[in-house]
Amino acid sequence: MSLRKGLIIFILLAFGAGAVIIFRSVDHDTINSLLAADKCKLLLALCVVFLAWICDAGRFCALSFAAQERVSFSLGIVLTWLNYFGSAVTPMQSGGGPFQVYALYKKGVPVGKGIAITLMRTMLTVLILSIAVPAALLLDPEILAGSPFLKGLVFYVFIVILATWAFIAFTVIRPDLIKKLLRIIIMWLRRFNLMKSNRKVIKIFIWLDRETENYLMNFKLAFNTGKLWLLLSAILSVLHLLALFTVLPVLMSAVGLPFKYTQTIAVQAVFMFILYFVPTPGASGVAEGGGALLYSILMPENMAGIMSIICRFFTDYISIFMGVIVVIRMLGWGVSENLHKGASPESEALREGSNAKV
Repeated sequence: MSLRKGLIIFILLAFGAGAVIIFRSVDHDTINSLLAADKCKLLLALCVVFLAWICDAGRFCALSFAAQERVSFSLGIVLTWLNYFGSAVTPMQSGGGPFQVYALYKKGVPVGKGIAITLMRTMLTVLILSIAVPAALLLDPEILAGSPFLKGLVFYVFIVILATWAFIAFTVIRPDLIKKLLRIIIMWLRRFNLMKSNRKVIKIFIWLDRETENYLMNFKLAFNTGKLWLLLSAILSVLHLLALFTVLPVLMSAVGLPFKYTQTIAVQAVFMFILYFVPTPGASGVAEGGGALLYSILMPENMAGIMSIICRFFTDYISIFMGVIVVIRMLGWGVSENLHKGASPESEALREGSNAKV
């Protein structure tokens, strides 16, 4: 799937789901509530989104310090927006990493370290949700009581997360096997004439060894000399999630809906946990429709759908729009398309890094 196609699918699914939700749930009372919304509280919701950006950028900086690199706060903000954009155009929100690694590489951070930094940032979020979601379901089991589908989906997500953590642990514990596996893949590519130059194969081997070592070194630094920075990034990850989850209760307050703050946090934690593994680009369609379903636990059905759309606008659409601006101005659409297809940053790092070595 091309970058342009992914973005188009995201927009179509988001607008399509939004239109269906509005048509089926919005009534006269919904419109009156929206018209009477407190403008100051809507502005407060926007400020909370800014706070979430600050926390996310801060943890990029903290993780880079743990890896003995220096990422500026402004670059951290750019990385945050790039992650939203990349996630919006790829299934299971998996496309943010390559854009972030490329941006880090352009600022002098080795590709292996960049991969480790972005991976640790994502896994911190997943780890926090992995702890928060079971706790939320134990404290408030009625969240999933009426939906066997959501129960099955949560179980599926837990399996995926356990498999992901097992793979990461394996790469750290047995890096020699990972290197061997990568070399076997390259040799098979050579056998099928997908790589015709022996010199190119040698350069790739050199690059793989170097970047695998950078990847492993980053984890060792983080858990040895970078423990305090890792702790700070974990705290910022919690604050980042709390800021995102606070947007909904602020919006509910703006339209006069009563709420229990802890319950809104629990429902959104479960919802985000699921959305990380939805196969549509940026979880579009499912995010809007699923939000309308789950938020009906918190508010009347005639408000749940429209609040799902408005909340998503604040927490996702604004960030994705900023990511589009960054992609066009900083990377260019051509480079971004290559990143989306997996051609970079590895290819550029290979050309420049291995040329310097060989």
